[in-house]
Amino acid sequence: NLTMKKNYFLWSLLGLLMLHVGWAQQKTITGTVNDEEGLPLPGATIVVDGTTRGVATDFDGNFSIQANEGETLLITYIGYANTQITISSQDTYVVNMVLDSALDEVIVMGYGNLNKSELTGSAAQVKTEEIENFPVSSVDQILQGKVAGLSLNGTSGTPGSINNILIRGRSSITASNSPLYVIDGVPVISGGLQQTTAASTFSPLANLNPENIASISVLKDASSTAPYGARGTNGVIVITTKKGKAGETKINFTANYGFSNDATDGPGVLTAAEREMLYYEGLYNTFGESEGFTLSEAKQFYEDNTRFGTNYTRWNNEGRNETDWADEITNENAPFQRYNLSVTSGTEKLNYFTSFGYQNQKATVIGAKFERISGALSVNSKISEAISFNSVNNTNYAEQKGILEQSAYFSGPRTAKYFLAPLASPYNEDGSLNIDDLYSNVQNPLFIADNDLDLFKSLRITSNNTLKINLPLEGFSFQTRIAVDYNLSNYKSYNNRTTGDSDDVGGSVFVATTNNTNYVFQNLLKYDFNIETHKFSVSAVQEFQKNRLSILNGSGEGFSADGLTNLNSAGSNQAADSRYLDWSVGAYLGLLNYSFDNKYLVNASFRREANSRFPADSRWGDFWSLGFGWNIHNENFMGNIDFINSLKLRTSYGVTGNAGIGLNTYQASLGFSADYNDESAIFPAAFGNDLLQWESAASFEIGTDFSLFDNKLTGAFNYYRRETYDMLQNVPLSRTTGFDSQSQNIGRMENKGIEIELSSSLVNQEKFKLSFGGTLSTNKNEVLELAKDGNGEEINITTGTRRVEAGHTVYEWYMVSYAGVDPANGEALYYTDDTQTETTNNFNDAERVFQGKGAIPTLLLGGNIHVEYDRFYLDANINYTGGHQVWEPWTRYTSESDRWSTDLFQGLDILLDRWQNPGDITDVPKITHELKPWRTYSRHLHDGDYLRLRNLVFGYNINPSLLKGLNISSAQVFVRGTNLYTWVKDKSLNWDPEVDFEGFASLTTPPVKTIIFGLNLNL
Repeated sequence: NLTMKKNYFLWSLLGLLMLHVGWAQQKTITGTVNDEEGLPLPGATIVVDGTTRGVATDFDGNFSIQANEGETLLITYIGYANTQITISSQDTYVVNMVLDSALDEVIVMGYGNLNKSELTGSAAQVKTEEIENFPVSSVDQILQGKVAGLSLNGTSGTPGSINNILIRGRSSITASNSPLYVIDGVPVISGGLQQTTAASTFSPLANLNPENIASISVLKDASSTAPYGARGTNGVIVITTKKGKAGETKINFTANYGFSNDATDGPGVLTAAEREMLYYEGLYNTFGESEGFTLSEAKQFYEDNTRFGTNYTRWNNEGRNETDWADEITNENAPFQRYNLSVTSGTEKLNYFTSFGYQNQKATVIGAKFERISGALSVNSKISEAISFNSVNNTNYAEQKGILEQSAYFSGPRTAKYFLAPLASPYNEDGSLNIDDLYSNVQNPLFIADNDLDLFKSLRITSNNTLKINLPLEGFSFQTRIAVDYNLSNYKSYNNRTTGDSDDVGGSVFVATTNNTNYVFQNLLKYDFNIETHKFSVSAVQEFQKNRLSILNGSGEGFSADGLTNLNSAGSNQAADSRYLDWSVGAYLGLLNYSFDNKYLVNASFRREANSRFPADSRWGDFWSLGFGWNIHNENFMGNIDFINSLKLRTSYGVTGNAGIGLNTYQASLGFSADYNDESAIFPAAFGNDLLQWESAASFEIGTDFSLFDNKLTGAFNYYRRETYDMLQNVPLSRTTGFDSQSQNIGRMENKGIEIELSSSLVNQEKFKLSFGGTLSTNKNEVLELAKDGNGEEINITTGTRRVEAGHTVYEWYMVSYAGVDPANGEALYYTDDTQTETTNNFNDAERVFQGKGAIPTLLLGGNIHVEYDRFYLDANINYTGGHQVWEPWTRYTSESDRWSTDLFQGLDILLDRWQNPGDITDVPKITHELKPWRTYSRHLHDGDYLRLRNLVFGYNINPSLLKGLNISSAQVFVRGTNLYTWVKDKSLNWDPEVDFEGFASLTTPPVKTIIFGLNLNL
């Protein structure tokens, strides 16, 4: 039997070889591929029986292949409808490709690709031309404003920082809300790195070179995401890298150089004279009547009373110049540069793509920068007609010199503008940096930038290797994949011994080394077959993923000399720590794609998955989806409706999951990190829950895709509803247990909304082209159910500013409502309750109430326009984010009408609009000489709506006739600007409106406005 099977296999291989190669005598076929205007299309691909035979590689779009008479050639070119010709007795052909904005593009789905006409789900794809030459440090930033339903907010404008992405809203309260990232079919490491809560974050995606990305697909509905099981609830972002192509050697070189500035300036601050004026006014308002002095006498009153201290020199100019601290800490026109060289070449049997890239980006704030060196090598090898091998390898090294963000320990450079007195000079008379005479506990940010260190070094190596075999049985193929994602990072945080956060201990250092290795093994068996007009594609997938993370860190204090920053130079309090964490996922997946006469479509999936984050008894979960589509335009009754080119109705339903919780959460465990009397000690560390299981989400969608008026107008409409149930929540426990909370599966929450995508090609002439498009998406979030206590009462989650309660948006703003200023006496007024019928000037008599909105945007708009005239072109993209609110967290120090703003810190210039006399109408209370406690109320809660001109490009395609003698097939020069303009709806919101999804305006580096000049050469 073994001999028969072996012979059968050999004969099958021989039969396949005869079928694909053929015994017939082949002849040379030449031709030219042009567009509708007769202009050449170099790069067009010529395919015969599913095998690429050649590429139109030279300047004139010419090709030359070997083929048999009677064979059919399929010519493809991105952006054009596929064209077929049958080889006859002639040897030369001219092929004219037709531009088709609604062509059946291939959507990359991760486990396979689908033609858009066969897709029943919701997926958006961003292509190569939208990714290349975009001046960002992390590839996910490119998605902003381009995909309906996707909202992106950066944690900081410091290059290399993490970007938070939500797809169709927030799906969980305490578990992960981040999408899954898949690169070339493999789930990868995407969690950010941050060793201290105060420092800049570092995104592993910043290691990837955007110039090596071919496309990015964003999968949103259950039909698209359910194949990824417990990681699909929050959406899936599929990144495909560039691969080699057969044909003549092609060399591409791109160079970008430009500069960056802050997209917004933030609120203004008081001058020294204004601060002095308000301080004396506060003295008068507080003591004038009781002490018997007028406003003009307040200064003398201050000087006569030593009880107020000796801070007068904070304001008295005495010939000294005021310091613009914002200017001191800003790198104006911070340089940006990126260079990339790529080569693709080879034959049908062996081809490759390789690239080398370098990026150097200085931050707009002193002391921060980002640098990346990247290399890629992709090899495609056709071992035989039945066996092929593909290997994609990327090596990237990145360094991020970060800063202390927010007001971290009052040493972050962005705090200087708001916390340092304007008469405090950054320099001494001899030119040295001033560290002693700053009138404040805030440090000189120039000294900190020169002497402190916050440095991430990250080496990321990915290797994705795939062996594909076309089995002897017709329609069967087998694919096996082994992928490794290795990330080695080193982090050092050093605080100098002279001044700052560690001068009292002689300086301090913290260092950490992190090794994160992600292994993925996939086996995929696929069977494609047709029964007359019934088309089937069935896949069975086995997948295993293992992640290993080891961390080694140490710290120390006390350095004997400046310039020593390594741990072995620390003289005291040296400590070390090491940790090892691992998790694994195993899954079996079935996929079915069915089409009847290209009219009726079915996409189905079932995944059974196990995750080590859950107990053995509930480790396995079942996730599935079912999608239906109807290509109405292929029906016979549509034949007389000329203005409809394509029309598809589709719907899907399915269940996905969320496993985004900490490791070993389900286990009742002991901790071993304590000591007692200098001896190792063991203590109860976690309560555990052996009933813990997946958080699940049931998603429904109905939508339509259409193309009208000779494909001049294309678009899509979606309605979706996603209900999350068995939510992973930290539920409070009785103190008698010895623990604060326990992770449980309790609660429900829903997200629902609509998405609209439109694209129009208004003019498509030889010399002039005009097209535009846009997206609109809405999201309504509501908490449906939460955990209950022993009395059956709902356990609400309440923070200082927000609350989670059934019937409301998740983490809706919850605080006292501000009623303005009493015109009679200038005192702040507050509504007593949510009816807003009565007011009080006693803050403690006012109730905290819901404010009606949350921090998550509920409306997203995107718009784009493309114009071509002759060889010039213009592209512009805008995005609008709204329907949410933003809170100012630093108001106690900067915006309150008391000594926090006029004495201890540096108040904002909005205080100049304060109440001064009876009858004044203003929102700013009178200035007082008090130190009021921290109060949270809606005066500092703003509408978060804003619009940004995200991208503007003006370029010129150099006439190819001018390049022939230079061996350059095409060249392009351009200038690109990002974040050039920002409009904010609420004029009282003076901070940058693009805040994190927690909704807090921050002192971090805002998004940057970048202008670059670029050159793109194809050799």
